[in-house]
Amino acid sequence: MARAAKTWADKKRAKPPHTVTLDKDFAGVPAGSRLLISCPMELEDYLKTHVPYGTTKEIQLVRRELAALHGADATCPVSTAIFLRTVAEAAWDEICGGKATTDVAPFWRVIDPKSPLAKKLRAGVQWLEQQRLAEQA
Repeated sequence: MARAAKTWADKKRAKPPHTVTLDKDFAGVPAGSRLLISCPMELEDYLKTHVPYGTTKEIQLVRRELAALHGADATCPVSTAIFLRTVAEAAWDEICGGKATTDVAPFWRVIDPKSPLAKKLRAGVQWLEQQRLAEQA
């Protein structure tokens, strides 16, 4: 029997954050470093609590701040991008379902409209740009 496809909300419920010590260099992080593998729920909470209305943050700063919260040297850039997309798509589902943008994770404050990730989102680049402009008014 075929298994039902997971929703973006289902995908948010992943393993909790953990750290690993790298055996070899990975994605610009040197061997021997403690690398944080965050999770979608932590990233969602971070966006809601650390990126206030009318501000934006570079994803690199988000990764540095998450690593510091866990006493790690760095946060995995690969998993962070995947988890950020998961959070963004789940928030978009909530917005399409009638939730106000003030009640969802503000992914538009961290995802640069010019980034490759922005082009993959169902919300679209134009929506991200409009949302950022609306918050600066």
